[in-house]
Amino acid sequence: MAPSGESRLSVGILTFHRCINYGSYWQARCLVEGVRAMGADAVLLDHHSVAAERAELRCAFRPTLPLHTPRADFPAYARKTRAFRDAFARLPLSEPFPLDRPETSHDLVIVGSDEVWNLEHPWYGGCATFYGEGFGGRLASYAASFGNQDAGRGLSPYWAGRLDAFSALSVRDGNSRDIVRAATGREPDMVLDPCLQFPPSRAGEAMERRAYAVVYGHNFPGWLMEPVRRWARDRDVRLVSLGYRNDWADEQRLDADPDLFNRLMAGAEAVVTNFFHGCVFALAHDRPLITAPTPYRRNKVQGLMRSLGIEERILTAETGTPAYGRLLAEPADVASPLARLRGESDRFLKRVLTA
Repeated sequence: MAPSGESRLSVGILTFHRCINYGSYWQARCLVEGVRAMGADAVLLDHHSVAAERAELRCAFRPTLPLHTPRADFPAYARKTRAFRDAFARLPLSEPFPLDRPETSHDLVIVGSDEVWNLEHPWYGGCATFYGEGFGGRLASYAASFGNQDAGRGLSPYWAGRLDAFSALSVRDGNSRDIVRAATGREPDMVLDPCLQFPPSRAGEAMERRAYAVVYGHNFPGWLMEPVRRWARDRDVRLVSLGYRNDWADEQRLDADPDLFNRLMAGAEAVVTNFFHGCVFALAHDRPLITAPTPYRRNKVQGLMRSLGIEERILTAETGTPAYGRLLAEPADVASPLARLRGESDRFLKRVLTA
């Protein structure tokens, strides 16, 4: 950060900021707003790829694959897609550039958060731009993740060499830390996802007539549904499925925009999710939560829960029914580990921004 009277540090943030996904949108928004609040002139690097945009659009209209999407849901998913595109346009963006030919120059490029290093990502995997190729200036990562790419598979010398170009490395989960450590011999900092480091405001919280719990995700295991429904019936709590169809919920909010997503999360009695950012938003807004992560999201969810000491919030088919009522009654006690990790994350960012 520059002293008063000097030009501010120019920072470009490279992440998945155009995904039609609440977590991807909010992690990008929270990080760029957080870095700007720390005194830098930060923008999201506005990369474009026709192939990625087509894949994103297909996923937006058929988000619950392999489950069939009813044609009657398409209008709601179209409204959701338009709402995301409107939200993207309001973000602080650089000039647009082709994803495979970055032509922007900043004093510092921060890569992350999200699965920016996941070589198995269905449409961004294997893109060297997310490993810093083609950028001038310093490179750093913030809360970068390899997603479902397991540490046991290692990283090839080519990709490891790309990470060596980074002056500072930080990740958001233990699996990613292990990959970086084994590939480079460096110990990356462990930092918080931007939505926990710079939590969205609760202002304008959604006012619902009746108590509700959010169901966020899709393809939930069958063993989880009935205990949750029984818990909700016993307490006269509606189950609101947010962003994706879950027929076992009482209400479908398929077309919620990113801001409504945040407000509904903040006002919920509890959150039932199998998504990483479902857990993140429940924790950011101090809501009770339970999770049963899919194999694709297991590394991220387990890493988050372990870092906060709340692994009991990850349920399995063997979890007894009484645990549902207990865990959905009280928020997780994470004030102390969150404060510690926020301090460490703040120190990392300050070090990167003042180097």
